[in-house]
Parts: sequence; C-alpha cells; structure tokens
Amino acid sequence: MKKLFTVFLMLSFLSMYFYGQDAVSIVRKVDRNEIYDSIKYEGEMIIELSGKKYVKTFYSYSKGTKNFFAEFINQDDAGTKYLKKDGNLYVYSPDTEEVIPITGHMLKESMMGSDMSYEDTISNDTLESRYTPTIVEETKMDGKDVWVLELIAKKKTESYPKQKMWVTKDTFNAIKVELFALSGAKLKEQTVTEVKKIGERYFPTIVIMKDLLRKNSQTTFKMNKIEIDVNIPENTFSLRNLEK
Repeated sequence: MKKLFTVFLMLSFLSMYFYGQDAVSIVRKVDRNEIYDSIKYEGEMIIELSGKKYVKTFYSYSKGTKNFFAEFINQDDAGTKYLKKDGNLYVYSPDTEEVIPITGHMLKESMMGSDMSYEDTISNDTLESRYTPTIVEETKMDGKDVWVLELIAKKKTESYPKQKMWVTKDTFNAIKVELFALSGAKLKEQTVTEVKKIGERYFPTIVIMKDLLRKNSQTTFKMNKIEIDVNIPENTFSLRNLEK
C-alpha cells in the first residue's frame, strides 16, 4: 500500500511539472474570477430561435449562494420578477399577480424561453466544491493557450454530471464549456465572447449558451454596469419586494 501511494505521489508531481499547474489550482483560479460575495448589474438576454430574435432586459442583484433577485423591464415582460431566497426560487407574474415557487424538475426548465435553465442563471457555487477536475490536454483556442479540463461531479444531484472546459492560461477564464448528462450525451455548449478586468479579476461579461436539445437556438447573455462585492440591502431578497 505504501509503495502504491508513493507511485501515486510521483505521478501527481510529474503531472504538475508537465502541465505547469495542477487541475484543482486551475479550477480554483477560475472560481476566483467568477465567484463573488455580491453583485448587481443590468442584464440582457438575446434569444435566437428558428430565425426569430427576442431581446429581454432586466436588472439583477445577488448575494452569496442563496439570494438572488431580478426584475425584467423590456415591454413584453415588464414586471416579471424572480427571487431566490435562502435557496428557494420564486417567480412573480404581473399578469396573474401571483407568486409561484419553482421547485424540482421545474428548475431545469428554460428561463424566459432562453437556452438557459433556472439553475444555469442563479448558480453561484464554486466549481471546486462541486467537481473533481483532471487535465486532459494543452492546446490552443482562438489563438490562446488553454488547458482542457474534464470535471466529474462529486454528487449525483449535480445538474451536469460532467463538464469539459477550455481554460485560458493567461487569465484563467473558461472560454468554452461543454455540459453533459449522466448518459454521456452533450446537453449544452457555453462560449465566453467577452471578458472584462474588474478589480483583480477577469470577469466574463458576454456568454453564448446553446441548448443542444433545441434546434436552431442560442441565447446571448450580456452583463452591463457590473458592480461586484458591493453592499446590497437584505430587504432586496424578500417576498415583499417580489410582490411590489
């Protein structure tokens, strides 16, 4: 057993030497870019489906991993609000003036007709806490040196049991991500097309998501006027604010 453990350590060190970084430290730096204590921004979803284009605009606030609030302001959806409070998600419809909880399989459904599910848009948990990463190869993408990582979920409850991720060596951004089902089928593709330096981090501000189960469909998610790690009043994340 001791000999096997020694061989394992040697292989680990050789892997780190060959690649220059170990997989866990790469994922940790991706998390440092993308994970925040709090954030507020103006958002835009451009949904392209079967030759038609739909533009939805909103403003959003998030705090930690369990609190999120967004209100849509484009004409067709004005007044529609989403609230994640202590991990529970709700939607308010101005048409019915009702608050509806979103639970179970509903979390996997499309948000506002986009290629993103409710889970995709409100998740703020670290990759390091959710996945075990492995370096697959080093290559180039769009002229950038990248690591290609394979991430395997630590829990069976994870929405995407496997991810494949292309991470830039200079800024540690996941510029492309493929999301897989437990069966191995590829469900979605995510591409980052814009990154901005905000403080000490390189933050993805434009992301294109493709749900591969929908034909001729993609959603561009844009974040504008971003403020990270700012004070957000607790009453922002309240059912009373949802019903205003």
